Amino acid sequence: MTAHGASREALTAARERLDALTDSTSVDAARLADELAAVTALLHREVGLRRVLTDPAQSGEAKAALVQRLLGSQVGGHTVDLVSGMVRSRWSQPRDLVDALEELADTADLTAAQRAGELDDVEDELFRFGRIVSSSTGLRAALTDQAASTSAKTELLHRLLGGRARPSTERLVTRLVTAPRGRSLESGLESLSKLAADRRDRMVAVVTSAVPLSDTQKQRLGAALAKLYGRRMHLNLDVDPEVVGGIRVQVGDEVINGSIADRLEDAARRMAS
Repeated sequence: MTAHGASREALTAARERLDALTDSTSVDAARLADELAAVTALLHREVGLRRVLTDPAQSGEAKAALVQRLLGSQVGGHTVDLVSGMVRSRWSQPRDLVDALEELADTADLTAAQRAGELDDVEDELFRFGRIVSSSTGLRAALTDQAASTSAKTELLHRLLGGRARPSTERLVTRLVTAPRGRSLESGLESLSKLAADRRDRMVAVVTSAVPLSDTQKQRLGAALAKLYGRRMHLNLDVDPEVVGGIRVQVGDEVINGSIADRLEDAARRMAS
């Protein structure tokens, strides 16, 4: 989510509250994710309600009380407390609140994966699923078909991912496919990948090489990129024999091209400096 002005501050506060809450191992992060996703769906559907909950003319306490009345018997106390805190904040526009809730739901699921020691696997599975979708027009069409029912898409994803991917991966992808909220499948998967990397304070580098990289090459490249960008780097690896120069590295909007030998030689120089 890209937020501006008041929404940026509100989102930062919401992220901090979620982190503080999920630091407690007694909190079921996966359940929290499901409940936050349900609230996201509700506010996405009920335009009038989200306008009321972001109306700057209404007091924060009045909006929090409304949340308690509406959600108190539907979701757990942790979810009610999080949403109440969010509506007390000021949002630049109503949609920003819904986008923020969606991000918190995804983050809670990634936290569940992190607790289970599966976050790296989830990152890799999201990346690989994106590659599968991009290479199969039929699959992409089935997953983005607006005429297809939610249950049909959910069943298709379960056949594809059930037992093959981590539970958090399946939940994240299923929510994205069944409730895209105007996002393309590709951009949604990219956002999830970045969010997963942020859980470990790492950036994502998409590395496409003409031949598979050795473990030593991956370590050198990762170390060089981490030094270059000042953050830990998660490498999403892909192989394309036709890649120009032997290797292509993309970090955000920046693309680095060059031969494997040249890049690794540069990596070695950076590590030595």
